[in-house]
Amino acid sequence: MKKLLLATAMLGLFSSTIAAEYKLDPSHTNARFNIDHFQTSTNHGGFYGIDGVVQFDAQAKTGALDITIKTNTLNTGSKDFDGHMSSSDLLNVESFPEINFKSTKWVFDGNKPTEITGELTMMGKTHPVTLTATKFNCYENPMFNAEVCGGDFTTTIDRTLWGIDFLVDAGIPKEVELKIQVEAVKQ
Repeated sequence: MKKLLLATAMLGLFSSTIAAEYKLDPSHTNARFNIDHFQTSTNHGGFYGIDGVVQFDAQAKTGALDITIKTNTLNTGSKDFDGHMSSSDLLNVESFPEINFKSTKWVFDGNKPTEITGELTMMGKTHPVTLTATKFNCYENPMFNAEVCGGDFTTTIDRTLWGIDFLVDAGIPKEVELKIQVEAVKQ
């Protein structure tokens, strides 16, 4: 009987630290970018229809994030600019149809993540990236009848690390600001 009670207690302890699984809601998840254009204006665009899974446990202060972005979902608001961004000069969508981010570390303030560090794979190259949360919340979503967690995250990357160096020598900066909006539905 003692062994059964001990096993039950250990199972309860173990199960309380297992993170819940959340699936990204593609209608509320996107990754947008901004890059200076010859110190005159800012070019921008984004990727939509992002797939991924989040493991999250606010109590245990743990999380895991694995997302895949289809590069052919690029939208800048201009078909011509989409075409150029998709070409081998920049994202080379034909050869690299996906961008992936997989988290390696979550930092919390209370039970909300403030930073998510991970590996960004793009153009066949992988480099570390830290996403900073500017907003994060969980709520009961009446449409899904389930808990939804999400937030806004930002980072700046050096695009040349991934081999995207088009017009750097002509004055277009290496730095690209990324803004990521994520909402995920508890499964």
